[in-house]
Amino acid sequence: MMYSLEDLLHLMSRLRDPQFGCPWDIKQTYATIVPHTLEEAYEVADAIERGDLDHLQGELGDLLFQVVYYSQLAKEEGRFEFAGVIDSITRKLIRRHPHVFPTGDLYAPLDVPRLSEEQVKQRWEEIKAEERAEKASAPEQLSLLDDVPATLPALSRSAKLQKRAGQVGFDWPDALPVLDKVREELDEVLEAMSENDPVAVADEIGDLLFSVVNLARHLKVDPETALRGANGKFERRFRFIEQALRDTHRPMEDCTLEELDALWGEAKRQEKNEPSCG
Repeated sequence: MMYSLEDLLHLMSRLRDPQFGCPWDIKQTYATIVPHTLEEAYEVADAIERGDLDHLQGELGDLLFQVVYYSQLAKEEGRFEFAGVIDSITRKLIRRHPHVFPTGDLYAPLDVPRLSEEQVKQRWEEIKAEERAEKASAPEQLSLLDDVPATLPALSRSAKLQKRAGQVGFDWPDALPVLDKVREELDEVLEAMSENDPVAVADEIGDLLFSVVNLARHLKVDPETALRGANGKFERRFRFIEQALRDTHRPMEDCTLEELDALWGEAKRQEKNEPSCG
């Protein structure tokens, strides 16, 4: 027997039953579930980035359950149900893909001309802009940045803010002047450090990070993904150092920075499959 989506919705309803449900699930709210949603989304991303596709199905199930959970809360309040979530996203995607569904019919024959990727991207942005304008009660006061979620990870939100501003020409023409801006911001960090001003240092480091995100965007690099990759690389190499020291029964605290740096270099060489000179 394989359970269906209807079974999952029924399970969620039972978990929230005021009399017979799970005490933990009964007391949850939209706000208390948000941290779990973010965690499950990152676990999906982690499984994909590690190539752990054997566990991807389970991680996607955990993420889907978050949507089911919010929908149950909304159903209890008479706001909407899971079926409405499906209807809403389906209608939105049909509307945003007129090059695939020109008549708005989901099941129309697939006989429309194929657009280039650039044409599709341009049309997508135009449609999203139209949707943002429709949401505004006072279009003249609407900001392009209004619907960039404040809860996004800071790096991702920086990239989205910059991309949105770039749509109206507020952007560097290419990566080289952005690189100059990164150097400028680094100089300002050094200046704040020389003045021993911790508030200014924090402010300038924020500007530096924002500029690095801008550079990544111009180079077609997702900053969040790039930093996760750097985190993983650091973790692998640090674990290598720990293991090497365990093998020689030496505590890390007793090693000099030069010795630790040498082990770091060895970890890098092994990652690149280069033979060690030592």
